[in-house]
Amino acid sequence: MASKPGASKPGASSSSSSSSSSSVTARSATDPILRNALRYTISAREYATLHKYVISRSRALKRRAPTPATVQRIIHGPPKPSRGKAKGKGRGETTSEEDESDAALLRRVGDDYGARAVRHSIRVFVATGLVMKLWGIVEGKLKGRDLKRDASSATNKKQPLHKSPTLRLSLSLSTILLLYRILFRFLTRLRAHLLDPSAAPFRLRNPRVAGTLTSPYAPAVGASLAGLALGVYPSRPLRVTIGLYTLFRALEWGWNCAEDNGMVWGWELGSNGKAARMRSRPAWWGSWMLQPLAVGQLFHAAVFDRDCLPSLWSNLLLKASSTYTPYLAPRPEDYPAGLQWPSPSEIVDSLAQMARLSWPAFISPTLFPQKEDILPASLAPIAPLTSGAHPLIASLSCATLHPSDPSCSRAFLTCWLRSFGPLARVLLVVYSALLIPRLSALYHYPLSTARDLVSSALRSAGCLTGALATAWSSVCFFQAWLPRTFLQTQRFFLGGFLAGFWALLQQGRRGSRGLFLTTAKTSVESLWKVGVKRRWWRAMRGGDVWVFVAALMLTGVVYERDAKAVREGAWRKGISWVRGEGWRDWALEEEEEEEEEEEENEGVGMKEE
Repeated sequence: MASKPGASKPGASSSSSSSSSSSVTARSATDPILRNALRYTISAREYATLHKYVISRSRALKRRAPTPATVQRIIHGPPKPSRGKAKGKGRGETTSEEDESDAALLRRVGDDYGARAVRHSIRVFVATGLVMKLWGIVEGKLKGRDLKRDASSATNKKQPLHKSPTLRLSLSLSTILLLYRILFRFLTRLRAHLLDPSAAPFRLRNPRVAGTLTSPYAPAVGASLAGLALGVYPSRPLRVTIGLYTLFRALEWGWNCAEDNGMVWGWELGSNGKAARMRSRPAWWGSWMLQPLAVGQLFHAAVFDRDCLPSLWSNLLLKASSTYTPYLAPRPEDYPAGLQWPSPSEIVDSLAQMARLSWPAFISPTLFPQKEDILPASLAPIAPLTSGAHPLIASLSCATLHPSDPSCSRAFLTCWLRSFGPLARVLLVVYSALLIPRLSALYHYPLSTARDLVSSALRSAGCLTGALATAWSSVCFFQAWLPRTFLQTQRFFLGGFLAGFWALLQQGRRGSRGLFLTTAKTSVESLWKVGVKRRWWRAMRGGDVWVFVAALMLTGVVYERDAKAVREGAWRKGISWVRGEGWRDWALEEEEEEEEEEEENEGVGMKEE
């Protein structure tokens, strides 16, 4: 039977396709633009994983996409001939990498350090930009802004691209990562070269320089100068928050390192006069000790310098304070429209003005209706509250905070009854949501997990309710028992200081340390703003950038000295990734290797016995 025109033999078609694919691969391997584009976009190892789990599952993608061996050959060049194989090739035999399995390819393929650093910095740039854009959309939705009106205003007030905060933040973070890896790699290699015996003459001629550069902490300290790239982002509250957050985490890890190495509590001496074991930390010691100072400063700033307090904290304080005194709540709906009602901020500002006026005496308008000038002119906004105050109230602060109740202790207990139950229910829902990643614990240990959940919610509710009630009730207590001119403004700090001791209920609880450190960080940030506002100190230009650099230095030194001081495994992996050592927990791997060596040594000793 005659063959159809245009038909060809199968062998010829396969040979022609293989020859064409080999020619395409050869051209691709020699094309520098394609090779560099692939190197700085995806690594051969990542492409092999992507091909294994995504591309290979689609016939269309698998037919069109190159194989992992082809991408490896384009990025790293042709493979070197492996040892142990015959030099000659028979028919049907091949030594190309296309016959390798994906697992073998993943183990064999390497990656260039510089290309990986550039690739990761580009990904940080893109990811940060996307997150900032998404956050802008979410923030607009939460604030209830009209998208069309925002779009029109954005087109009318469009700012240059180089002044965009989103672009500058993405550029700043990606540059920090790239410079950190380059400097860390350079200083690590320089240290290795200086420690080589051939560099002994240089070490003898320059002992100080050699001692500095050969220090095990030199790469971490030198690479931390990459943090200066944070200055690319404009000076905004976010930059200050980044610097303070990094500093507090670094101080926390530095404290852990000092405590784990016996630098804080010391060592107990043995019978031979040498250090035998490290002293244990006292049971009362903990991060809760920061709370009295932090809460005292925050309460004082909320009264006198509310503009130096984050809006989230000030709004939370005013809304939560309505449980202590309903008059800090918004205007009641049944209140006459023609009468003036003080806003919560005006009430708090009036308390600050009372302190500046040395707490003036209160004259009840009910007992002395003919008395004029009962209130100073600066306290006129709270006149609707004090005009109907109970006749038995003797202090102006009580007439402002709880005008319908003459008993301060009853107002304190009422605050507990009003706020503890609702707050406990809200916290129970929050802690239940946080339990979702640990559902296995709930499945295996339901009773103990449920008990810890309820206990955490009750403890947190008691801590917050007690701190809130103590802070506001201290205003009335101090005015009743202290002279008018004694600590007239500082008593707000003292009241917050006493309220901070409710943190004892959270001592040792899971997650309490992070919460306490967050409160302390907010307090330090607020204190710095208050000092600048009152000219206690001058704000150094770029000071937040230098704080960030110092935090990076301390983090690098602590990680080099004792990686276990970073308690969280995710943070240890993150620091390793920033240094260019991969997303790996080296401290845990070293510990496992030491345990394996000890087991092997014990096994060898038992065999010898």
